[in-house]
Amino acid sequence: MGRKQTAGTGRLHLLDTIRGITLISMILYHLSWDLVYIVQIQNPNFISFYESRRGFVWQQSICWTFILLSGFCIPLSHKRWRRGFVVSGAGLLVTMVTLAFLPEDRVVFGVLTFIGAAMLLLALLYRPFSKVPPFVGFLVSAYLFYVFRWVNAGFLQLIPGKSIAFPQSLYHGLPATFLGFMDGTFYSTDYFSFLPWIFLYLTGFFLYGLIRGDKKTAGGIWSWNIPPLSFLGRHSLLVYLLHQPVIYMCCVLYMNYIR
Repeated sequence: MGRKQTAGTGRLHLLDTIRGITLISMILYHLSWDLVYIVQIQNPNFISFYESRRGFVWQQSICWTFILLSGFCIPLSHKRWRRGFVVSGAGLLVTMVTLAFLPEDRVVFGVLTFIGAAMLLLALLYRPFSKVPPFVGFLVSAYLFYVFRWVNAGFLQLIPGKSIAFPQSLYHGLPATFLGFMDGTFYSTDYFSFLPWIFLYLTGFFLYGLIRGDKKTAGGIWSWNIPPLSFLGRHSLLVYLLHQPVIYMCCVLYMNYIR
């Protein structure tokens, strides 16, 4: 399967490997986006798949994994404030570059902006959150994510088939959009508001608390390492920042010189 972690390093290589797998899935998904909306390929089956519920589930599997992993890894980090500011800065960079060069495909309040904000919140509130029993925190966070999942669309879902609409007056302005009450005029190709995603992030945080005491598991499956994938996982922020410009350039070259 792969090489085991070197004794004493303390790194859970399986997390890097999972992150690497998810990065590859993300690159393929964004390549598909470029093929559909930039290259405008004439393949009805591919377009139908990408725009179908299956394509939505694919996209959701990527963002759910990244957000859960990010929350899960917060207790493993000793530089929470620093990482929060770095990721927030990367999110701001993506926003500035897309507004300047690709305004029609701009990214405002994207996944990096959200994860950076979540990291900073956990850095601030790490001690009180750490005192919450992990099982309780996990269940409450997962349920609140379910409740707020469709806040962008204007409602809460308390139980299946039972929802409560938010006042439309809340859905106005950029601050409200950042929180989750998306303004009707807002547009972004990548949008992850604070609500509901902070609850998925906290679900990952409390999930770590649930399994951290399992010494046998920590020394076994968590130490498994698939080097190429874990290498990608260790450099996930850099890969995230570079992959889309590279894919975009390849698409432009294809359209201008090959097709």
